[in-house]
Amino acid sequence: MLTEKSDIQEVKGFETVPEQIRLSKMLRIEWMGQTLASLFWIVSVFAYGGPEGLGDWLQLMAASSWMLSNIASIMK
Repeated sequence: MLTEKSDIQEVKGFETVPEQIRLSKMLRIEWMGQTLASLFWIVSVFAYGGPEGLGDWLQLMAASSWMLSNIASIMK
């Protein structure tokens, strides 16, 4: 079993985004503005007593998705 050859090919040439490029993306006003807006949106859900109804949960999911999208944008 362990001596069988696999059809899986190695991924070569995969590189992550260098830290300096990530930092320069994070320092852009557009990224900071959107990230802060999504953070404030998340905080506002909890400032008004936390998610209680469906609308609150949808607001929290939307704000969290926006935040994750902003974070993912600096990784590519």
